[in-house]
Amino acid sequence: MKKALRVAMSLAAAVAFCLWAFGTTAKDKSDDKLGTTRTLQGQVLDAADAGIPDAVVYLKNTKTLGVRTYIADKDGNYRFTALSLNVDYQVYAEANGSRSDTKTVSSFDSRKTVVMNLKIDVKR
Repeated sequence: MKKALRVAMSLAAAVAFCLWAFGTTAKDKSDDKLGTTRTLQGQVLDAADAGIPDAVVYLKNTKTLGVRTYIADKDGNYRFTALSLNVDYQVYAEANGSRSDTKTVSSFDSRKTVVMNLKIDVKR
């Protein structure tokens, strides 16, 4: 009985984590239609302002400390959607062993779409 309970609890925790980490809830989608969320987008650039493909962009929610990642496209573009207006976020990028400065998206910033380019001095 105890083993079955432990297995059930582990399974429930795994499902909850997957929903949190990978899923967008119906509330997130309805909030976006109501204009209560924002989008962060931009480009990861090298010293010559060329896009860095496949750079990993990290977005940290400073309230929950949750981290989301995005792998930049072939032109270095990234995009995070359904971000709360009431939370500060920290964003930075990494590529080829180098890292950009960390930038902050402030809850006091009222823009629905925030554009932040991240610059990395890439080691070649």
